[in-house]
Amino acid sequence: MTLRLLTAALMRLALLLATLLLAGCDESREAPGGTGFAGLGEAAGDFARAHPGTPLRFPADHGPHPDYRIEWWYLTANLANEAGKPLGVQWTLFRQALSPPREVPPNDRSIPGPWVADQLWMAHLAVSQGETHRVAERFARGHSSREEGQAGARAAPFRAWLDDWKLASRVDDPDADTFERLTLTAFAGEGEARFGYRLDLTAEGPLVRHGDDGFSQKAADGQGSMSSGSMYYSQPFWRVDGEVTLDGETRAVHGRAWLDREWSSQLLDARQQGWDWFSLHLASGHKLMAFRLRGGDDGESDYRAGTWIAPDGTPTPLAPDDLALTALATATVAGRELPTRWRIEVPAHDLDLIVAAPHAERWMPTSVPYWEGEVTVRDRDSGEARGRGYLEMTGY
Repeated sequence: MTLRLLTAALMRLALLLATLLLAGCDESREAPGGTGFAGLGEAAGDFARAHPGTPLRFPADHGPHPDYRIEWWYLTANLANEAGKPLGVQWTLFRQALSPPREVPPNDRSIPGPWVADQLWMAHLAVSQGETHRVAERFARGHSSREEGQAGARAAPFRAWLDDWKLASRVDDPDADTFERLTLTAFAGEGEARFGYRLDLTAEGPLVRHGDDGFSQKAADGQGSMSSGSMYYSQPFWRVDGEVTLDGETRAVHGRAWLDREWSSQLLDARQQGWDWFSLHLASGHKLMAFRLRGGDDGESDYRAGTWIAPDGTPTPLAPDDLALTALATATVAGRELPTRWRIEVPAHDLDLIVAAPHAERWMPTSVPYWEGEVTVRDRDSGEARGRGYLEMTGY
């Protein structure tokens, strides 16, 4: 092995080990008194805390928040090819801070060297169709003071990337909203094993703030302002056109996508073991985001919340008593029993739905493993199709 190859291998190993140490591993279901799923219940320490009253500012909040410990740009899309065959895609860029940014004296113009890093980056790529589910993962490191590098994000013109995987604006006018039209490009593999996509995203509705004007409480103990919670907004109104490559074959696709932006320094309560998260595009034009965090201050209770989104983008926060999420059936996936059929009830909006995964094999065998895949939405009483969306489940 050449020195260059050895160095690259050692760098990748170091990044993987650091990510596993920081974010948890396969055995991430914490015992009581731990730090929650994947370490996301670790105390905020000297990092900034998410709390109610923190204003969201655009376009600045499309970019990174290095004073917070964790952050992600997370996109899922329900698509169909020209033959009408459904498929799903996912792309996520994660940022993990190693330490809070330090204050730099005004006369200090030094630039950290390439080996100096205070940020770790991880990206996931997935393409799913029928029984086929392809996944890839990449790592990088960087420094909060550097605007460019192997991985990073910037607000204007918007760009988030890791190597040649990138979500970037296609708006040329610097005075316009550069987040309004984006292109997502990500490919992995070679030859017949190549998979990935190039997708154009066009916003057909506004950004949506979740929770208390962008602050999303995550704990059932009512201490969201002092402990667990995040800053959280979405763009659930993307129209998608582009191409998807799977098993070496490229086809034109179209459909709908949902982009989540979330950042925090203590996302979970230390006893929460994972979550079940839904993003649903309903045929009526409404959208629904709902989640259940499993476990809590007593190690047993769950916390529920969500957002009902009108076709014009008006959000209505859903408190724990406003919705019910009930697992109806499970499937054995990667040696785990996972709930792949659910009942979701939102009585105030006369909503009683059955949400089901048509294909259970959507396990993400990444360094922090989880389940994520497409779901269908039907009316519980009539069985009528009501929409489609995505489900993510962690901590099983």
